[in-house]
Amino acid sequence: MDRTDVGALVQLAVDGDTAAWKALVEGLSPLVWSVVRAHRLSDADGHEVYQTVWFRFAQHLGGIREPGKAGSWLASTARNECLKVLKSLKRLTPTDDPQLLDRASEELTPEQSVLDSEEAAEQSERVRFLWQEFEALGDRCRQLLRVLIASPPPSYQEVSTALGIAVGSIGPMRQRCLRRLRARLDARGAL
Repeated sequence: MDRTDVGALVQLAVDGDTAAWKALVEGLSPLVWSVVRAHRLSDADGHEVYQTVWFRFAQHLGGIREPGKAGSWLASTARNECLKVLKSLKRLTPTDDPQLLDRASEELTPEQSVLDSEEAAEQSERVRFLWQEFEALGDRCRQLLRVLIASPPPSYQEVSTALGIAVGSIGPMRQRCLRRLRARLDARGAL
């Protein structure tokens, strides 16, 4: 079809002329089909794209700035729709393998997402309480526990040298500090 013919038919179709619409569809369908076939879609996907392209064309018919270039508009829309379909097909892999079909989904259900977020919030709150109570311990306990949780853990000799505590006192002092921390957390109901 000639551009001037296409432009005139688009104007008539905008005005409601069904014969002009029919002439556009008959004249430009081969163009749309050529774009669809070039993307090697299945018959079902190709027909879906074809119908979507014409639907979008009907929706935007009055807004096409250059009616003579309606063919370009249709080709571009067909290409974009084909690419959308191809992109969605990458996410789907048809199979009849029973091991794959029986596999649990890797995506979380909405319910599991809510439960996980609630659990994460509770965990975050427990950690916040722990550090608040840790900061409320005396200086010696905080120093000792911080040194002992270092990675890699230092030897008792290194702790003794760093903090000026006898090697034999480190274990009992650590137990007293941890008991004190646990008691503070229990009193707060954080455990």
